[in-house]
Amino acid sequence: MKWYNNFRNIKVVLVAVAAVIALTSLFVSNALVAELKNEEAKKVELWAEAMRSLNSVEEAETISLEEINASGGNIVLDEKVSAQSGASDAELNLLLKVLEGNNTIPVIVTDRKGAITLHRNVAIPAGADSLAVIMETVSQMRNEGQIIRMYTGAVENGEYIEVCYSDSLLLKRLAYFPYVQLVVVLLFFAVCFFAILSSKRAEQNLVWVGLSKETAHQLGTPISSLMAWTEVLKEKYPADELLPEMEHDVARLQCVAERFSKIGSKPEQEAHDLVAVIENSVEYVKHRSPSRVQYELQLPKRPLLVRMNVQLVEWVVENLCKNAVDAMNGEGKITIAVSQDENKAVIDVTDTGKGIAKSCHKRVFEPGYTTKKRGWGLGLSLAKRIMEQYHKGKIFVRSSAPGKGATFRLELKK
Repeated sequence: MKWYNNFRNIKVVLVAVAAVIALTSLFVSNALVAELKNEEAKKVELWAEAMRSLNSVEEAETISLEEINASGGNIVLDEKVSAQSGASDAELNLLLKVLEGNNTIPVIVTDRKGAITLHRNVAIPAGADSLAVIMETVSQMRNEGQIIRMYTGAVENGEYIEVCYSDSLLLKRLAYFPYVQLVVVLLFFAVCFFAILSSKRAEQNLVWVGLSKETAHQLGTPISSLMAWTEVLKEKYPADELLPEMEHDVARLQCVAERFSKIGSKPEQEAHDLVAVIENSVEYVKHRSPSRVQYELQLPKRPLLVRMNVQLVEWVVENLCKNAVDAMNGEGKITIAVSQDENKAVIDVTDTGKGIAKSCHKRVFEPGYTTKKRGWGLGLSLAKRIMEQYHKGKIFVRSSAPGKGATFRLELKK
């Protein structure tokens, strides 16, 4: 139980570390995206200022916004422009370089009447109506509040242009990157967690197999000795009534040793009558249970053939009955009901004991879990292994609640 609690603590720590790393990564990535967004906004402001300056230059005869749009900004300046505007060639070239330098951020320029005068880096699908696409894009930009108004002259004149813009394709992709990164981090920790869990289970399996085989080996010598002494007693006291019971118990010990020796190896399975197997198991446990424990069998009248390893299935049923006796504190009723459908045989073991909380219905099958003062908590774990791995069946808590007893269900393929 102690190692199980330690393992649970390790899982909690791993989950906490994964959460901290994921949240930190998400925070840092969002901060970087926000910073890049601000940088793009500043670039658009600079671009809009260049557009305003260029628009303010009195160059109607040589340069117009329509010419800028048509040429993509590749305009050859002449001396006339410089003379009319009073601006040097260097200043105009600088303005055009700023305008040409924007190759990523979508921008659309409108006049005060809302007419489109210039657009740049706006993706227009092939065959689509370009004007409709641009107008829809402008509407989206306005709704997002990404718009800069620049006055081209004195404010009182009311002449201005509006520069609408949206995030670049790179920035839009980066906006999704933190969430992709979060998923990758979570998947990484999930893979690590399951790798650790699988390694832990494999280690536990090796320990259980080694413990089982060592137990069978250690039991072999005293069982052989008991069998020999039983034969000696039969010769000296042939009429003793206790000798058959002793002989039966020694045979049972030998059966138990064989069960443990088969843990970890593929058991041989043959078709047997499940009804007879249940009767034999209950009969053995019944004679060794307190007198205040009642057993009720609800069995079909005809044989029910199931491919199984008789010794292992008997052990599972006996283990459930013994656990039921412990849960009832040696007083109550145990009901074993056997039924079938087209594909499987079903065994329900019901007791009138203290019951199991719903939150523990799955935990009772975990290695090390036990509510007893003594015991390793391996009985139900081994039962689950026998049913699911060896027989490809099922074992689970069908129903239980504190103070209302419990019903364990076994399912075996017919």
